[in-house]
Amino acid sequence: MHQEIDAKHLKDSFLGEELNDSDVAALRSVMTIRTLSEGEHLAEEGSNDRHLYLLAEGDLEVLTLQHGEPTHIYAMTPGEFAGTRAFIDGTPRSASLKAQTDSVVYCLEPGPFETLIETHPHLVYKVMRAIFRITHLNLMRMNREAQELANYVYKMGGRY
Repeated sequence: MHQEIDAKHLKDSFLGEELNDSDVAALRSVMTIRTLSEGEHLAEEGSNDRHLYLLAEGDLEVLTLQHGEPTHIYAMTPGEFAGTRAFIDGTPRSASLKAQTDSVVYCLEPGPFETLIETHPHLVYKVMRAIFRITHLNLMRMNREAQELANYVYKMGGRY
């Protein structure tokens, strides 16, 4: 069965917030789709996989190895994407992605995406802005979590 990338899922995602219909059509043309069964791994920590993954349907778990054991880091929900660092600079993956339920993921590779620079430069700019925004949101979340941990450890701020 052939599946197509759903324009609504793409437009409703963090990646598609600024995209108009023609942007979505152009971006869809360079994306691929993966369907995952519950428990299936999408990406492995340390791999050189450069895909940017957009979760369209289902739930993905973000895991890292700590003391040789997979450790839950984050639960992704539809509309979120992962792999920004690997996509931008080719850095090996810092975490694994595992389907918690049957899931549909849209995949974007740097090579096909970069072909849009000549024909759709404003689209490329919008996507890169979206990547920056989600990276910034993740950084703010991590800073907040670090502050909450410090409050707990040092019993500051009355929140322990």
